Formats: sequence, C-alpha cells, structure tokens
Amino acid sequence: MEEFIQWIPFLIPVFLLQIFLMVFALADLIKRERTKGPKWMWALIIVFVNIIGPLVYLFVGREE
Repeated sequence: MEEFIQWIPFLIPVFLLQIFLMVFALADLIKRERTKGPKWMWALIIVFVNIIGPLVYLFVGREE
C-alpha cells in the first residue's frame, strides 16, 4: 500500500489530464454537426480508450 501512496503525486496530473481531454472532446463532439464516422462510435472511443481516445478524435475524427 505504501508503494501506491508514493505514486499518487504522479497519478493525479495524469488523471486530471484524462478527465479534461474527455470533457473537451465530448463537448466538441456534441457541438459538431459532421464527424468522420458515426458520433456514437466516437463517443465510445472518447470514453473508453482513456487518454488516447480523445486525442484520436481531436486529430482524426473531426471534419472541418
């Protein structure tokens, strides 16, 4: 248990980054009319593929 407590200061920023990216990507997905692929698929990717999912959506999934 003590080993886990030592990692908490490093895990908190990663967790906050993950939450921020997920909220930002989901908000963008809701506002956007068109995406590359169905919106429900992108929502699942954003929510379940942790940090990489929102990044993939932001760089690949949006249609300008």
